[in-house]
Amino acid sequence: MVVINLNGSNSPTEEAGEPMSPVGVRDDDDGVVPRGRVSRTIDRLSPTNYQMRGHQRVPSGSREFKELTKRDAQTQLAHELEGLLATTVDDETKRSVEQEFQGFKRLFERFLLDKDSTISWDRIQKLPENAVRDHSTLKEPASEQLHAMLNKLVVVKLNGGLGTSMGCHGPKSVIPVRSELTFLDLTVQQIEYLNKKYQVDVPLVLMNSFNTDADTQKIVRKYRGLQVKIYTFNQSCYPRINKESLMPIARNCDVENDIDAWYPPGHGDFYESFKNSGLLKKFLEEGREYVFISNIDNLGATVDLSIADLLLHTDEKSPEFVMEVTDKTRADVKGGTLIQYENKLRLLEIAQVPKEHVEDFKSVKTFKFFNTNNLWVKLSAIDRVLSENSMNIEIIVNNKSLDNGLNVIQLETAVGAAMKSFEGGIGINVPRRRFLPVKKTSDLLLVMSNLYSLQNGSLVMNPERMFLTTPLVKLGDNHFAKVKEFLARFANSPNIIELDHLTVSGDVTFGRGVVLKGTVIIIANHGDRIDIPAGAVLENKIVSGNLRILDH
Repeated sequence: MVVINLNGSNSPTEEAGEPMSPVGVRDDDDGVVPRGRVSRTIDRLSPTNYQMRGHQRVPSGSREFKELTKRDAQTQLAHELEGLLATTVDDETKRSVEQEFQGFKRLFERFLLDKDSTISWDRIQKLPENAVRDHSTLKEPASEQLHAMLNKLVVVKLNGGLGTSMGCHGPKSVIPVRSELTFLDLTVQQIEYLNKKYQVDVPLVLMNSFNTDADTQKIVRKYRGLQVKIYTFNQSCYPRINKESLMPIARNCDVENDIDAWYPPGHGDFYESFKNSGLLKKFLEEGREYVFISNIDNLGATVDLSIADLLLHTDEKSPEFVMEVTDKTRADVKGGTLIQYENKLRLLEIAQVPKEHVEDFKSVKTFKFFNTNNLWVKLSAIDRVLSENSMNIEIIVNNKSLDNGLNVIQLETAVGAAMKSFEGGIGINVPRRRFLPVKKTSDLLLVMSNLYSLQNGSLVMNPERMFLTTPLVKLGDNHFAKVKEFLARFANSPNIIELDHLTVSGDVTFGRGVVLKGTVIIIANHGDRIDIPAGAVLENKIVSGNLRILDH
């Protein structure tokens, strides 16, 4: 195995310090001024001064005021970024940071223009007949085609997230999920099995963030000797912005020592960072044609030979962008969906929906599919779109409050939103088994249970389950949200082969060999504790705080 880090030496995003979470800045931090800057700069960038200067020009409601304010913000941001750039330690780091800042300035400019952030509901068009292909209609590739086909493929896993929401430190990809194997272990197993079985050389690429890179680099060393080449690159590292002044709160480019002032700008940053890393050019020169992108915590996102065959052995012009979608359930009503808009297929997220149409958006009858974030994109098309500067991705404004009360914003983008920038995009309606994300411990309960077996790094649903759908599981945040607490409440994983719905709330523990069937609701009231005894079989039951068992 070869491990190559093409992140750029001494880049401020090369090593992550403490996990990035919305923690407070220093007591002396006004959220605006870089350390060591002169007092003239402090006066210019003071939030109060900034707002007063604007109001002195013209009345706040006028178009002229808004335009002047936008130009002012762009000019001041450019000056501020120049000051941050001056704090870099060497020329190589400076070049890398400068490249990232160029991307940040373009993002900031689009944010000020505020275009395409919402959808005109009346202009949504009906999906064309062949816009979404059914996975069951795709054919399996001929065995003699597999070798050449797979050698044209690159697998990318989005690995920028931390496990903090589940109470874990470090990258989410290193949380054990099955038989003491982590997300990353299972991913490497999947690719190695593919390479061995078909005698191919499919590379695995990890897109890290400055939060996950250092830990990931240490971990991937253990895969040396396996039949898989692993490459890494870092997504951009952007400064958080003071919500009032619209200026960066960072004081210098020492990210590790000012971790709360920086953020990774979402997985929509993939395209530009992938090209900047040099990997896009490398794979194109190797003759590779498509990249398969997915979240590393989606254990169902394996290489699908039927989809690869559709892209690489089609008689028609191959699509440049394919989004895997799957049928919505009640648990997925907020998920992004595919729409036809201005004669282009595109992703619609709930944040873009006008408030009066949110319930329409959630309607399973109207919008039947949601985005799994499993994407197949043509490498040459990525290169073309970036070269033409025609990438158009809606901006997600993520508001956060730091511990000291400072309100900041993060400008982010989603990788699937780039669909409208490509030609011939289609959706493929895939089975639910290709969407097995682990976002909460309730998801962890499913993938750890006897609902699935593990085969060559992939989870396969137990054939004994009557229905192909997965149970709906809701575990209370107060007692089950953190992985350590969650594991302590189960002597072993319960049998859920025949489970449809499980809700657990309060101080509840499960003994060994518990069987759950149908709909089971267990509620321990405040101050009560419920211990489900070993070997208990609960079928269509409600268990209340005083341990009465009622028919459901």
